[in-house]
Amino acid sequence: MTTHSNDQPFSAHSPVHSPVNPIAVVILAAGKGTRMKSDLHKVLHPIAGRPMLLHLIASAAALHPAKTVVVTGAGREQVEAAVAPLGIATALQAEQLGTGHAVAQARAALAGFEGDVLILYGDVPLVTATTMQRMIDRLHGDDTPAVVVLGFRPADPGAYGRVIADAAGRMDRIVEYKDASDAERAVTLCNSGLMAVRATDLFALLDRLGNDNAAGEYYLTDIVGLAGAAGRSAAVIETGADEVAGVNSRGELAGVEAAWQAERRARAMADGATLIAPDTVWFAHDTVLGRDVVIEPNVVFGPGARVEDGATIHAFSHVEGASVGKGANVGPFARLRPGADLHADAKVGNFVEVKKAVIGEGAKVSHLTYIGDADIGAGANIGAGTITCNYDGYFKYRTVVGEGAFIGSNSALVAPVTIGAGAIVAAGSVVTQDVEADALALVRPPQIAKPGWAARFREKMLARKRA
Repeated sequence: MTTHSNDQPFSAHSPVHSPVNPIAVVILAAGKGTRMKSDLHKVLHPIAGRPMLLHLIASAAALHPAKTVVVTGAGREQVEAAVAPLGIATALQAEQLGTGHAVAQARAALAGFEGDVLILYGDVPLVTATTMQRMIDRLHGDDTPAVVVLGFRPADPGAYGRVIADAAGRMDRIVEYKDASDAERAVTLCNSGLMAVRATDLFALLDRLGNDNAAGEYYLTDIVGLAGAAGRSAAVIETGADEVAGVNSRGELAGVEAAWQAERRARAMADGATLIAPDTVWFAHDTVLGRDVVIEPNVVFGPGARVEDGATIHAFSHVEGASVGKGANVGPFARLRPGADLHADAKVGNFVEVKKAVIGEGAKVSHLTYIGDADIGAGANIGAGTITCNYDGYFKYRTVVGEGAFIGSNSALVAPVTIGAGAIVAAGSVVTQDVEADALALVRPPQIAKPGWAARFREKMLARKRA
């Protein structure tokens, strides 16, 4: 690798920084991810409704990094578009020459930075801010290691690189599986790839990397041995295998999703929610639940869902971008779409869909109904089969139903329209004009009965059929 003249040489006397030093985060996301067999970049596949790369960025953000750099490669346009709204810098690894080479591409983005650098992987999304902080803290331990590596002990070490260290966590080296001896392969402590290194040490070490190995690549892991050769120590801290699970295939993505969901369910119950069948409930990354919430089986939360204290979500309901007020009741088989806002004690029942609508306190929308682009007043009752006709093929319009109004079953409210407080709309009505408060709107033809007509009709038809 090329040596840059403005780099400080690495030595046993490299400066040691205070734990309050600024932090930079470098996230590697340059891999092609061919095993995913997807047009979507690997690190943008979602877990709990959020791209895994953004999960990692959100966790790292808790450390208030001074700089965050994502190293891109294949599919760079997708990754750049995903992080641009967050103001995050990117660096391009045009050739895939190994992890050490990938980190080196962040040099320009970190020019002048002299704090601590966390090296993370975009396809290892579940690493917590607590673990990241542990890595930084260990970097500033009394023995001032040059490099801190995050290790783990999987049930099956397989082809992971092995961390060769003593019982105190002082490292000798990391050996890639393909380069390891039988004795080294017998070691159970494995390398996650995540590291913490001082910036002044990092690039000096990277400049010393070679590629004399089975893959002909510049291994980031080799900086451990290079630090040792210069008289500096390296250290390993451990975490659980689930936290550093990587995603390289659809199967692994499902496994990481399952692990995330299991942890989130446990946390929900610990915080005071009742999950009747926990394994069947699916949360989004930002789902908020109050205390004494009851979640029945097979409920799915999409992003942006909030459920306040004492509310109940019945079975087979889907809630996304919606707010469910205190003591409200949803489902079964209900769908709350973005913009649905149920106030306290409101009810949305079976086979009801609500979109961009406010359901006032104590209002009821109980059966087989669509409420879109609407304001339903407190205490109103919306009968079964009612539809707010909010779209004319070009524009959306709003429906307003006043407090205490009663909408009879199988009515169509053609927006824009307002039903006044306390008004009654008779069943089967198609309402195209405003209805004043406390009025009755009856919009249907009169019922006509013709005695004996049905019997005469049947006789006529049977005679024709016999002819």
